[in-house]
Parts: sequence; structure tokens; C-alpha cells
Amino acid sequence: MSAVRCDIEPIGTRLLVRVEGELSVSSAPTVRAALLKCLVEEPDAVVVDLTATVVTEPAAASVFLAASRQAALWPGTPLMLAAPGPELARLLTSGYGRMMMHPSVEQALTAEPAPRTPMIKDTLLPVSGAARHARELITAGCDRWDLPHLTGPASVVAGELVTNAVEHAQTIIDFRLTLGRRYLIIAVRDGSTAEPVLPPPASADPADLRGLLLVNAMSYRWGVLPANGGKVVWATLPRHDRSA
Repeated sequence: MSAVRCDIEPIGTRLLVRVEGELSVSSAPTVRAALLKCLVEEPDAVVVDLTATVVTEPAAASVFLAASRQAALWPGTPLMLAAPGPELARLLTSGYGRMMMHPSVEQALTAEPAPRTPMIKDTLLPVSGAARHARELITAGCDRWDLPHLTGPASVVAGELVTNAVEHAQTIIDFRLTLGRRYLIIAVRDGSTAEPVLPPPASADPADLRGLLLVNAMSYRWGVLPANGGKVVWATLPRHDRSA
């Protein structure tokens, strides 16, 4: 049984995660799951209250860096650590990367919010025209943000992710296209908890999600995050035109 407890509370446009108990290698997955659950909701920021966190194994502190890296890739939500104890503060500043830290929860909750990230979003029905509409949203976004070189690959990625959601989840689909600082980010949320698995290239099974091979080939990185009643499949494409 995990020796750590994570309580999540919405405060304004942010989510506060109170991490209470012993942080160890065995309890770190509980903390990671709570932080990823918060990221799926795409708040203004995720504030992690470490006032009552006791580190029993130093390696477990890397869970915050892992969550911060995921937040940077998708959805771009700032992860702010607040009020770490002396030992945890030392670990977080001496080898686990640079993360946003505040001496108190109050300061983290009132810190200046990051500028709003440009985004295009829509709700799609699980019908045959959903993938086409997603590609139209990609074209509109790439035109708006002056990224013509990404229209083609992003349209393929978006079309495949939406097609998989239509065929295998058969639920309402939330589609989001986000202009990050370094990446164009595509996210598709559906109501199925079944996670897509990349099939082997030589697979002839028609049930395999072969469109994921295209997603894997054309995106910089892609992944899956569990959500309440479903999941989010996301993919990123670098904004920089590497062929230029």
C-alpha cells in the first residue's frame, strides 16, 4: 500500500495537489499518477504542496522532473513546487533539473500566470467525417500561425488519431491543437480507457492500429495519458522547419 497521499483541489484556474506522507520509489507512481491526472484537465498551472512530504529515498524525487517534462511536452501547463522541506529542496536543486519552486503555497497560487497558449479546439462526433474536420482545423491553425510546412504532416497525424478514436473508442472526441513555444501539439481525448499500442511494422492484423505507425514516424513524440472516463492521445511536431 502506498505510503503517500495526494489530494487534488481546484483553486481558481489552478489545481493544488497536496502530497502528504513518505515519498519513496514505491510510492512515487502514486504521485506521478495524480500529477498526470491534473495535466489532462489543462489548468492554468499545477501547484504541488510539499509541506507534508517526507523523502525516504532520494531517487524518488525525480518523479517531479518527469512530470514537469511531460507537462512541457503536453499540454504546456506549468508545474510549480511549493514549500519543500530542506532535504527535498536540496534534492530538487542539486540534480533533478530546473523546476519552478516557491517558498509557500500562497506564493505559488498567486504567481503571475503564464501567457495563454494559442489554441484551436472542437468537439467531434464519432462519425466518418470527423478525421476530415480535424484536418481542416489543422489547415486553419497552420495558416493562422504561419506554419505552412506543418500542414501536411500535422494533418496526417491528426487524421490518424481521430480515426483511431472513431473506430475504437466510438465516443465523443475532444480535439485540441495548441501552438507551443517549440512544438505544435495535437491532442485527442475520447471516452475509452483502452490505450493504443504501436503495432509491429510487419503486422497484417486488421485490428492493429496501423495508423499509429504514421503518427510515430511523423511526430517528434507522442503518448497517452489517462483521463477521467477515458484517455488523451497527444503528439508533437517541431515548429522549426528542419528542411530549411
